[in-house]
Parts: sequence; C-alpha cells; structure tokens
Amino acid sequence: MKLRPVLFSVAAFLLLTSLASCTRDFICECEIVYTGRPNLPDTTINSYSITDTKKNAQKLCEENSTEFEEMGIKSVETCELY
Repeated sequence: MKLRPVLFSVAAFLLLTSLASCTRDFICECEIVYTGRPNLPDTTINSYSITDTKKNAQKLCEENSTEFEEMGIKSVETCELY
C-alpha cells in the first residue's frame, strides 16, 4: 500500500513545522546609558519577558533600542534577547 508512506511523510512534516513555530518565553534586557553632563543617573538595566517565537521576540525586543539627545544629554538604549 503506497498511501501509508505518504501519510507518514505528511504527518512528520506537520509535526516538524508546528515544533519550529512554537512560542516560548524569552527575556528582553535593555541597557540605558546616559552621557553628556555630570551627575546623570547610572547605567540602568530593564528586563521584561516576551512570549512568542524566537524570530518575533527578537524583532520586538531589538525594536526598543533607541538613541535620544536633548539639551546635551544623550541616552542610548540597547536591547538584546536572552
């Protein structure tokens, strides 16, 4: 019977596809550094969790990385996924 190997192949493909796109919990850690003037706050690290696929979680996390400057004070926020 030739149908059995085809069904097995389809089932294996579906299983592998579903496992590859499973959501998991990740930690996004953002480091904020202030420069430009004396007596600015120390480097700050904020962490939060993201439940998603690794690709989407990495995109969401890294999109929070920013640079901002106002009145001579520069803040750089660098976010990485763990």
